[in-house]
This record gives sequence, C-alpha cells and structure tokens, in this order.
Amino acid sequence: MKANGKVLVVTGGGNGIGRQVVLQLLEKGAKVAAVDLSEKGLKETQKLASKNNNLSLHIVNIADKEAVFQLAKDIHKAHGAIDGYVNVAGIIQPFVHVNDLDYDVIERVMNVNFYGTVHMVKAFLPYLLQREEAHIVHVSSMGGFVPVPGQSIYGASKAAVKLMTEGLYAELKDTHVQVTAIYPGGVATDISKNSNVEMKSTTTDKPSKMKLLTAEKAAEIIISAMEKNRYMVMAGRDAKFMNFLTRLAPKFAAKMIANMLKKVMG
Repeated sequence: MKANGKVLVVTGGGNGIGRQVVLQLLEKGAKVAAVDLSEKGLKETQKLASKNNNLSLHIVNIADKEAVFQLAKDIHKAHGAIDGYVNVAGIIQPFVHVNDLDYDVIERVMNVNFYGTVHMVKAFLPYLLQREEAHIVHVSSMGGFVPVPGQSIYGASKAAVKLMTEGLYAELKDTHVQVTAIYPGGVATDISKNSNVEMKSTTTDKPSKMKLLTAEKAAEIIISAMEKNRYMVMAGRDAKFMNFLTRLAPKFAAKMIANMLKKVMG
C-alpha cells in the first residue's frame, strides 16, 4: 500500500524509529497520527516536521486498552478514515535473568509489547476492514527469534508479536488488509533510556564497531516493506544473519549470542 494520500497511525512516534517513520511518511504525502506516551517527544517530532498540517499528535499509553480504543475513535473522527498503522512502540527489560526479574517488570514489558499490539489490532482492525486497501505493520525484533540472556521476557513478548502477526496475516489473506512483520536487529535509538533501563558495558569497544542500523534507515526499510506489501522483513545485516543462522543451527546461534553478550556486559 502506497503511503501517499493515506491516513496512517504510528505508535512510538515521539522518538527513535517511530519518529523517523512519522517524518518519512509525511514526506511521502501521508496524513499521520503520531502516538506516544511522551508529550515532549511528540512536540519535538512536530517541530521536526515543521508543524505539518497533515500531522496530529496523540498522547496515549498503548498498554491502556480503553485509551487505545478511544484513540481509534479520535483519529477516525479527526481524519475521516484510517488506512493503516505502524506499531513501533516497545520497551526492553533490564538486563536481568528471569530468576531475578520482578513480576512488575515482567508485566510492564508484556503489557506494552504484546498486549499493546493486541489492543492496536482490536481497536483499529474494524476501521481497516472498511477500507478498499489497508495495511498493518508490527515491529517485532531479532530478539523475538534469537534468545538473548537477560532479555528473555522482552524476547518472549516480541516472539508473541511475531506469531500473532503471522497468524493475523493468515486470517486476513482474503481481505483488503495487508499485514507485515518487521524484525530489526540492533538500531541506534534511545530505547534503553525510554525503557528506564541502565546499560552497562565492561568493554572499551566503541558503539560504531557494532554497525548499528540508524533509526532513519530502519524507518525507510519499514515504509518500503509496507509499500511493497512484504510479509516479513529482517531489518539490518545482523537480523538477516541471525535469522539464517538460527534456522541452520539454533543451538549454536543461542550459544554465540550468549558468548557475545558476556563479552560486552561482563
């Protein structure tokens, strides 16, 4: 589905990948409803968009079911239609093993990453089914198919998004609603800060050596996937490589990631 002239909702629109998706969609001629928990972040996005009249701002926590359903009503009322959404919003967990992870953290990660995605589907799909052409894009993660020690709950939440999105594609294959799943690898964003997670490293390796995908490039990949009606897309060389390796030798891939993380985190 081409973005030009469409009304598209973007969660996580106040920072990182979500912000870049908003800005690039606006450049393509879309009307965009940017959603985020941070009013400050949304206003910064608006500033970067030069106060584009095709942009509306919505302060919503997607983990709040009632708020998401109201969001869908508000956006439909404001724009007259909804042609699709890109669900980017998500958080990671502290780098803590499951045995030592508090339940409130577990529930927060699942509520935002998984249930937030469920709320978006349930609230927006009825509107999308009314359109002659519509699209759903869910951003999962490389962590949804590669186990990362200290991110097991985050990985579980993204694995749930993965399978639900693939199931949704199958359920909607005979409708006008297309479904795309995105699996980013490492992306240079403030997700740790926005998730209230402190990152510690015991190495002197520079971040540039990790060759992280930029938020701008990740957004470009996401929008291209939507416009080409792709089923799934691995965003970044690391995601592509680990997808291949996990399919070929899953146990080896798990050990490799664990060893790499041990070197970085100590």
